[in-house]
Amino acid sequence: QIQKKKTSLKNVYTIMSTNADKFLELTHAPFPANTLSDQQVYEHPLVKRYATKEMSFVWSPAMKFTTWRKLWTALATAEQELGIEITDEQLEEMRKKIYDIDFEFAEKKEREFRHDVMGHVHAFGEVAPKAMPIIHLGATSCYVGDNTDIVQIKEALLLIKRKLVQTINILRKFAVEYRDLPTLGFTHYQPAQLTTVGKRCTLWMQDLLLDLQKVDQEINELPMRGVKGTTGTQASFLELFDGDHEKVKALNKRVTELMGFKKAIPVSGQTYTRKIDYSVLSVLSGIAQSAYKMCGDIRLLSNLKEVEEPFSKTQIGSSAMAYKRNPMRSERVCSLARYVMSLPNAAANTHANQWFERTLDDSAIRRIYLPEGFLAVDVILNLLSNIADGLHVWPNVVKAHVMAELPFMSTEVILMECVKKGGDRQVLHEAIRVHSMDAGAVVKGEGKPNDLMERIAKDSLFAAVHADLDRLIDPKLFVGRAPEQVDEFISEEIDPVIEANKELLNIESVDDVNV
Repeated sequence: QIQKKKTSLKNVYTIMSTNADKFLELTHAPFPANTLSDQQVYEHPLVKRYATKEMSFVWSPAMKFTTWRKLWTALATAEQELGIEITDEQLEEMRKKIYDIDFEFAEKKEREFRHDVMGHVHAFGEVAPKAMPIIHLGATSCYVGDNTDIVQIKEALLLIKRKLVQTINILRKFAVEYRDLPTLGFTHYQPAQLTTVGKRCTLWMQDLLLDLQKVDQEINELPMRGVKGTTGTQASFLELFDGDHEKVKALNKRVTELMGFKKAIPVSGQTYTRKIDYSVLSVLSGIAQSAYKMCGDIRLLSNLKEVEEPFSKTQIGSSAMAYKRNPMRSERVCSLARYVMSLPNAAANTHANQWFERTLDDSAIRRIYLPEGFLAVDVILNLLSNIADGLHVWPNVVKAHVMAELPFMSTEVILMECVKKGGDRQVLHEAIRVHSMDAGAVVKGEGKPNDLMERIAKDSLFAAVHADLDRLIDPKLFVGRAPEQVDEFISEEIDPVIEANKELLNIESVDDVNV
C-alpha cells in the first residue's frame, strides 16, 4: 500500500512536471505568426478607452488637414483681394475640394518628398488642378502647421469651457441642497470646527470658477500666427507684393479675419512663440489640479462613508472583495489629472530650448502634449459632471461623526453660558479639562462613544445649563456663516456666470461615462 502511494505521487509529480515543461515551452516560444493580427498594434488608452468623440475630432486628421486647406484657401482669397492674379475659378475649385482628401495619395507624396506639408499641397492640387499653381503661394510650412494648431487649441478650449460651465452648474445644485447640513471640518485631516457639506462644495466650485476665468482669457486673447514667412520677417510676401508693406500688413490682417480670429501675434520667428503652448497647458493643469482636489476629498469622504460617488447597480468594486464600493471614477480623475499636471513642465522646456527663430525639436513633443492635454482634461470634466450629478450624501453618518467630536467643541459655549449665570470661569475651565481628558481616554483607550456630555450632565458645577445642554450642542450653532456664505457665493459669483453662459447648458455631450 505504501509502495502504491509512492508510485502514485511520483506519477503526479511527473504529470505536473510535464505540464509545467509544456507551459514553459509554449510561453517562451515566439509569438505565433498570423495570430491576433488585428490586435498587434499599440492602442493609446487615452484615445481608445477614455477620450470623447468631440475632443478626438478636434485633434483628428480630418480636422487638421481640412483646416490646412481652409488656410490655403483663405490665403489665396486674401491675396486675390489685394491684387494677386488668382481667378475666381481657382478659388471656387479650392472651396469645393476642402473636404475631398485622399490620405493615401498624401502619404505617398510625403514619403516621396520627405515633407508632410508638400505631400498635402500635392494632394490638394490633385483634386484642384486649376488651383495647384497658387496653393501655398508665399507661405512656409508653419503657415498651415502653426495656424492649424491655434485653430485646434481654440476649438478645444471652447469645448472645455462648455463642460466647465456644465460641471459648475451641477455642483451649484448640490451646494444649495446641502447648504446647511453640518459636517466636520478637517485641518491636517484632523477634526476641526464644523462647516457644512454645501460650503465644502463651494470650495470645489471656486477653484473651477477660477479655471473658467483662465479659459475665457485664453479664448479671448489667443492670437493666430498669421502670415509671417520663413523667419517671421514676411520677406516672401513683401516680394510677392513688389515691396508694398501696407499690402503685406493687410494680407496678415485679412487672413486672420477670414479664419475667425481677432488678431495675429504681433511678431514671430518661424513659429508662434511656444510660450503660448505653456500658457494653455498651464490652464489645463489648473483644471486638473481643481479636479484632483475635489476627487481627493470625495475619496476621503467615501472612506468615512459620508459621501459617495455614483455606483451602478451591476458595478463591481473589486474582483476579490465583493462587498467593496471603490470610488473608481474619482480615482480615474486623479490618475488623469496627475498626468496633465506634468505637461506644463515639458512645454516650458520646449519654449526655453527654441534657438533663435526656430528649432525643430519642438515638433514631435507638441504632437503629443497638446492633444493629450486636452483629451485628458475633457475626460476629467466628463467624469466630474457624472460624479457631481450622482453624488450621494449619507446625513446620518455625517451627523454621527459630528456628534462624536462636537462635545469637545461645545465646551467653550457651555463655559460661557455657566459664567453668565454666575459660575467661576477658572473652576469651570478646570472641570471641563478633567472631564475632556477622561472622555478622550474612554474614546481612545476603550473604543467607546464620547461621553463628555453625560459627565457634564452629572456634574453639579454645570447645573445652570443642564436643562439646556441639547440646545447648546445643536450642530447648526457651530457652522458659523457657512449657509449664508453658500447663498452669497451662489448669487454673487456663480449665478452671473451661469446666466452669461446659459446657452451652453443645453448642449448635450456626445459621450457618456462608460467605464
